[in-house]
Amino acid sequence: MKPVTLRTERLVLALPVAADVDAIVEACQDPDTQRYTTVPSPYERRHAEEFVAHAADEWAAGTNLTWAMHEGDSLAGMLGIHRVNGRGDGELGYWLSPWARGRGLLREGARAVIDWGFSGDGANLARLEWLAVTGNIASARGARALGFRYEGLRRRALTNPEGRDDAWSAALLRDDDRMPQPWPVLDVAG
Repeated sequence: MKPVTLRTERLVLALPVAADVDAIVEACQDPDTQRYTTVPSPYERRHAEEFVAHAADEWAAGTNLTWAMHEGDSLAGMLGIHRVNGRGDGELGYWLSPWARGRGLLREGARAVIDWGFSGDGANLARLEWLAVTGNIASARGARALGFRYEGLRRRALTNPEGRDDAWSAALLRDDDRMPQPWPVLDVAG
């Protein structure tokens, strides 16, 4: 599969490239990004360089499809459909640069990625999963706003350099209406 560039009103989503490395390194210094995602901690320049170097290969393999989200010349974050398995399943993953949070950029970019992922001209997926470390309220709110349906708790399902974390799990099916649904963990969190 060849990398695809997607465009929204404010964003260009494209394969991460060497010119993104400095911005990736800066964004991945954020404690919340390190706590709630799979990026290495501490995050070093070599991690960003390796990530960018492998992104095109993962597209070619069709397993991890990653987009750098740019608003103008600034890197707003990363979006990806990961663990594409050839049976119509994938996992939506994302992180935002701290300056980009709270501006609706995640929803805008993720909608384009989801539309492409479900499209017959795209990845032709039937189901997208979302997982997050329990307590990652911001990510959960983003997934709910995109129409993901909360499915439950997966005990110690996520690994990181410090061990294992419980995960909240949700999914979106190609034919779901994408209207936000109640999520018990967010209703309790407020």
